[in-house]
Parts: sequence; C-alpha cells; structure tokens
Amino acid sequence: MPSAHPGRGAPHGLRTAARRDVGPLLREWRQRRKLSQLALALDVGISPRHLSFVETGRSRPSPELLLSMSEHLAVPLRERNDLLLAAGYAPRYAETSLDAPDMQAVRAALQRLLAAHDPYPGLALDRHWNVVLANTAAQGMLALLPPALATTPINMLRASLHPDGFAAHTLNFAEWAEHLLHELERARAATDDPALAALAEEIAAYPNVIALRDGAPAQRHGYAESLLIHCVLADGQGGQLSMFTTQATFGSPRDVTLAELTVELFYPADAATEATLRAQAEATVG
Repeated sequence: MPSAHPGRGAPHGLRTAARRDVGPLLREWRQRRKLSQLALALDVGISPRHLSFVETGRSRPSPELLLSMSEHLAVPLRERNDLLLAAGYAPRYAETSLDAPDMQAVRAALQRLLAAHDPYPGLALDRHWNVVLANTAAQGMLALLPPALATTPINMLRASLHPDGFAAHTLNFAEWAEHLLHELERARAATDDPALAALAEEIAAYPNVIALRDGAPAQRHGYAESLLIHCVLADGQGGQLSMFTTQATFGSPRDVTLAELTVELFYPADAATEATLRAQAEATVG
C-alpha cells in the first residue's frame, strides 16, 4: 500500500497565517463557532475585556492562552500552529510524513487494519480526501477510474462526484452526492481550509452536481427506509453493489498528519454484495 504523500512542503495555511495578526484570526474562529466574547472568556478563565484586547491587538496572548482558546473553539492542529505563528511563537504540532521512522508503528497499524478489511474496500484519507493508503479491494476499484482521475494522489471526492468517475456508475447518485457534499461543507466550516474551498468550487461546477442542485430533492430509489445512506454501484454485470461506510480517526493526536487522517471502511449492505466482493477477491488471487 504505497503512501500518496512521501513528503510535503510547508502547509499553505502556515504561510498565509504568518502574515496575519492573531487577534483577527481568533475573532474569526470565535465567530465561526458562534460564540460570544463573554462565553469564550468564561470558558478559558479570562475577562471579556482581556479577550477583547487580544482580538483587537492591544494584548498579545501567551502560547498557553492561545492553545486553551483553540481547544475550546475546536481549532484543528494545523490551524493552531497558524495561530501560534501569527502571534510570533513557534508551531507546537509537527507534521510528520507517514514514511518517517517515527510513523512506522502507525503506518503498520493502518496497513494491518486495511488488510484485515479485505475483501471489502478500505482507505486511509487525508483532510482533503486524498488517498494515502488503500487495501487490495479498494485498489481494484480505483483502478477502474479514467487516467484523468487516477493521478496520484487520487482524490475520493473528485473520483466519486466527477461525471467520468464513480458517479457514472452510482445508481443512487443524488442521495450519495448530497451526503458527500454535506461532508465537504462540514469540513470547510470546521477548518476554513483554502484547498477544501477550491475543491468545493471545482465540484460545484460539475454538470451532474449543477443538475442535482437545480433539480428536485434527491430521489432515494427505494433506499429511504435504510438506517444508513448506501452507496449503490452498478457492478458492470447487470447487478449492483450496495455498501455503507464507517469512519475512524486517531484518538488524541499530537501530530498534524495523524489529526487529519481518516480511515474509511466500506461494508456490504446485503448478502449479494458480500458474495460479489468475495468472488472478486478470489478471482484476483486466482
């Protein structure tokens, strides 16, 4: 399972945040979380006047106060580094490549988890939905993408929603696309990541996404009674694959890379899908 990110340059957010004052950045995060100055001040144990001075640049917050406010505002680790840099402090959280020696145990654990999930697809994704690791079943699915969408790193949102990607084979595209677009919008709101904003702008221009948003509410094609939203794909042989997903993240990460990794595991939603996935795996081994 090759890594899609053997190395990274300085994150875009760190370069831009270093040129901004910390006060306005903090105010933006507070407003994004819909908290008043009074509420945040009480949460972190300072006076509203002190917080007002910080936001207007009249007072420089200590690193400890910045991190405390970041915790209460659920600021991602990458953006916590941005705040520290903007205030003139060193970043607190490293961003370590999965190929680094310090990540050996983590990478091995991810590979074991994904391998154990075969013959069902499993992926490790970064914050932008780029594929970092994929098990054998997922690699088989990704191999079906056209070259334009298969460039490393493969972006799963682009692959799933582009008209030439999996969207062309998704029988309940309206329902599944609404789910993915909601996840993208939620991630944008949580991070204010310019790369996610650019991805959302690109996807919004896809003709099938435009048609989805201009049309009637999603037709659920008989799956509305399901407890979970399924991804229903044509299997190319007149049948269909119906799957749902689970997501897992690392608990209490102190590294940006780990904080931004998500493991997404696909499970068969019915016996026919399970049988097809197992048969495909056996055919691949054979």
